[in-house]
Amino acid sequence: MAEASVPADLLAAFERYEAAIVADDIAVLDDSFAPGPDTLRGDGAGLLVGHDAISAFRGTRGGVAPRTIERIEYRPVGTDAALLVSVSRYAGGGRGLQTQLWQRIDGAWRITAAHVTPRAQPLDRTVWRTVGDPLFQGAWEGSLAGLTVAVKDLFAIKGYRIGAGNPVYLDSARPETTTAPAVSDLLRGGASLRGIARTDEFAYSIAGDNAHYGTPPNGALPGALPGGSSSGPATAVATGQADIGLATDTAGSVRVPASYQGLWGLRTTHGLVPRQGMLPLAQSFDTVGWLTRDGDTLQRVADWCLSYDGSDASAASDEDDPGRGRWGESGEDLPWRFAVPDEALDAAEPTTRDAFETLLGALAAGPDAPAIDRVSLGDLDDYLVPFRAVQAAEAWRNNGAWLHAHPGAVGPAIAERFRAAAAVTAEDEASARSLLAPLRDLVRDRVRGAVLLLPTAPGAAPARGLAGERIDAVRTATLRMTTPAAVAGLPALSAPLLTVPSPLGPAPVGVCLVSREGTDIALVRLARRLADRLSASGVNR
Repeated sequence: MAEASVPADLLAAFERYEAAIVADDIAVLDDSFAPGPDTLRGDGAGLLVGHDAISAFRGTRGGVAPRTIERIEYRPVGTDAALLVSVSRYAGGGRGLQTQLWQRIDGAWRITAAHVTPRAQPLDRTVWRTVGDPLFQGAWEGSLAGLTVAVKDLFAIKGYRIGAGNPVYLDSARPETTTAPAVSDLLRGGASLRGIARTDEFAYSIAGDNAHYGTPPNGALPGALPGGSSSGPATAVATGQADIGLATDTAGSVRVPASYQGLWGLRTTHGLVPRQGMLPLAQSFDTVGWLTRDGDTLQRVADWCLSYDGSDASAASDEDDPGRGRWGESGEDLPWRFAVPDEALDAAEPTTRDAFETLLGALAAGPDAPAIDRVSLGDLDDYLVPFRAVQAAEAWRNNGAWLHAHPGAVGPAIAERFRAAAAVTAEDEASARSLLAPLRDLVRDRVRGAVLLLPTAPGAAPARGLAGERIDAVRTATLRMTTPAAVAGLPALSAPLLTVPSPLGPAPVGVCLVSREGTDIALVRLARRLADRLSASGVNR
């Protein structure tokens, strides 16, 4: 039965809803969905359960592109319930499909369940700058054969320009004449390059929003920020468009999107992976990392890229210790012993802290229980404040001249960050470095006989659309937890081991493991053991 058969009051309710969704009339949209915790809305990004979660998503989504409804199919499923399936045609081309279960509640028709199939997107420009199938073919055989890679738009790829998340910078750049070793390693291992993925401007953010290209979707929590600055690679991996995200981590840019999108993410030991051909933000802290959907894939990547066979380093031996080699102690096992920093738990949101304590209880209760100690790292602001000063000074040295030559080229939030960076004096930087030195030693001392274990981020990914003081508060709280590993230059891995409630629904939060320098391969192995142990206990399911 088509539109002519739809009861007049139901058709009026449908048309009211359709007009509201195009106009982004939040009040009408909220009223159109049935109240209560059982209302459903799903699309390709995931499922929202409950009116409150749907409302939170609506508040950050924005209106849809102009469209017209060209067909409605109506099926009554009861006296006061009906199924409507409608086909929409977009003014810009393409069709979409909306399936809605309507019920008459207190005399008014409201949606109790909806599923949206949007028009096909040949290229999501919030995620990708350039994409192919593949863009570059990797070796036909190798440890990584069959896997695809999304490369953060900071790495050199022969024949392409580095864009750094900014269209003016992209236009002013020259095509690269060589490919960065971090990219070449993956290609030589058999992985193929899927494409160049978006980053926050100059990698100077951890939110995942971009004023020029938009915000990539969060593959685990619809309506939430994806996390940055490796937002594009993280989303590409979380949504199944790539198997590996090649990224960078200065203050948490691998770990935070991993936590927000339920991924595995490894920040490697500072200086372990070659950074040639990588656009720097702050060289004292910049390091290469990878994002994957599972621990097994991350192990394959780490084993290949950090081994003698996989690395692009001909000088794979150390003159002082030929047996140790350039890539450190990666083959050694780490102790089944964890140290939980009290300050990190205090900095976490209550729901995250509760979930983490439950995780610790499950670890301690079962067989093969690891030793778990409580330790102190000191005031987390003691790390964050000098870290920011050094990071800012280096970021300005790297980008200040370009910013002067291109006024107004960056978004407001990044512009404000660089304005602050320009004000950091040489004396400020020297003082900050002197403050960081003992903190580096302290963190390294804490991992001599144990692995640090803490929540990766304070809580779930915040909703898109946060601005001003609210997003700055989230950023500061997150950096308090991520900077100690960066200050110490240590490997840090985020594994998706926690689930917490959020306004948008159940959300992932990562658990971070930090170990001594050079133990990156062993750290992945230990994190997989931890995940298996929790899965067996019923915590990580």
